[in-house]
Amino acid sequence: MASDPVFGRLITAMVTPFRDDGTVDVAAAVRLARYLVDVQRNDALLINGTTGEAPTTSDAEKADLVAAVKREVGTGTVVLAGVGTFDTRHSVELAKQAEQAGADGLLIVTPYYSLPPQSAIVAHFETVADATPLPCILYDIPHRAGRPIETASLLALAKHPRIVAVKDAKKDLVASAQVIAATGLAYYAGDDAVTLPLLSVGGVGVVGTATHFTGARMREMIDAFLAGRAEEATARNAALLPVATGVFATQGCMLVKAGLKHQGILDNDVLRAPLQPASAAEAATFAALLDAADL
Repeated sequence: MASDPVFGRLITAMVTPFRDDGTVDVAAAVRLARYLVDVQRNDALLINGTTGEAPTTSDAEKADLVAAVKREVGTGTVVLAGVGTFDTRHSVELAKQAEQAGADGLLIVTPYYSLPPQSAIVAHFETVADATPLPCILYDIPHRAGRPIETASLLALAKHPRIVAVKDAKKDLVASAQVIAATGLAYYAGDDAVTLPLLSVGGVGVVGTATHFTGARMREMIDAFLAGRAEEATARNAALLPVATGVFATQGCMLVKAGLKHQGILDNDVLRAPLQPASAAEAATFAALLDAADL
């Protein structure tokens, strides 16, 4: 396990606010970024991830978001940019663009839909990592990408000097523990609810979704575990689980935006098609979870 994780321990995959007409609201994104750093105590923010609706934003919008957030919170806060697509050439272009916009690191998801073999997945990651001097996080999420990054592939990729971390949404703690034990890769939970179990096998933190709301308390849970206060960490984790799991009752960014609107942090819950705002019932159920957790 990395003793001093290069991206910190608490990272939120930030939603992208839109105006009522569906255009990107950069000013709202900047305000949200400041809230996530100042109130929710994030070490880093991930811009243009899945929760940021990256499949629906243009390359220019992605660059504008990274640059604006970096200007606002860049001092003392790591700004990561999602650059992964199922097209290696396009991913390389996005990586270079993110570097120019001021990103401190890159998140690269497994190429999805086309189901490349492992050798092609390794080549894809290496090519994107070669495109800039920025450190990279691999995003292993087979239930969305259609392919895992297999253990042998991760062991090979760990040798690349700029591949330094994994956002782990594989749901296979044994495999994760094996890679952690054999490499210097910093492992971040890609599912908020798995943060504590992953820490127990050498993980370093979380790239969260529910952390839009639970970040400060997640920080306390991580700190308790690292300080050896296992019972406290377990109790704090149990208190966070209803929100950590409830945010995925439907697509995660739908409920994040509903929750942020409920709390008055965002003015609306506008998403880009094919996503739509959470139904009134879904939004109410999630709002009740937030209120019950005193968030």
